[in-house]
Amino acid sequence: MSRRSGILEFAVLGLLREAPMHGYELRKRLNTSLGVFRAFSYGTLYPCLKTLVANGWLIEEPGSAPEEALAASLAGRRAKIVYRLTPAGKEHFEELLSHTGPDAWEDEHFAARFAFFGQTEREVRMRVLEGRRSRLEERLEKMRASLTRTRERLDDYTLELQRHGMESVEREVRWLNELIESERAGRDQRSGPDAPARHDNDSGETGGLPRHGGSTRPDPSDDTAK
Repeated sequence: MSRRSGILEFAVLGLLREAPMHGYELRKRLNTSLGVFRAFSYGTLYPCLKTLVANGWLIEEPGSAPEEALAASLAGRRAKIVYRLTPAGKEHFEELLSHTGPDAWEDEHFAARFAFFGQTEREVRMRVLEGRRSRLEERLEKMRASLTRTRERLDDYTLELQRHGMESVEREVRWLNELIESERAGRDQRSGPDAPARHDNDSGETGGLPRHGGSTRPDPSDDTAK
């Protein structure tokens, strides 16, 4: 399995864990909710769905009311198929959520992982965030070293493009620092002896996201951060 197809399978399983959907709904959610999948097409999505069905992680069900299915049949159209996560599929997705290795820190995979942080255990979130930060700090160090070596040979526009790329990475590192500190603060508040009672969801979430008055976070899949 390629890394890109693996990310798509992960995202499909995660979306279907929320609710059953048909192919059009899935593609729309992939495009709108997970911007990293903007370039994916039906030609990519449906083979992925068939693979997940063959693996026993999804099942196909008729998704239309009987009268709608009859109308589609009379019109020569194929009735919509709804894809539903199986218990085995849910278990497989939860296993994928627990992975914190280097693949989870890369641009596209990190964006998909972050989209499902609400379903992810706090300690796993911390490891992914810290791994991503470490990866970007390494990238930033290489970018600075490269700029120092080549500065005199670059024209003004190329130099400005390199600076823009560095600023994008620096901005994401600052954003990650805020997220990590918020996760730590939430954990400390939850474990403190005088902490008020809190109601966690299944993932161990305790409202740890930083609040920014109208600001936007950097896009982990931003091409300028590569």
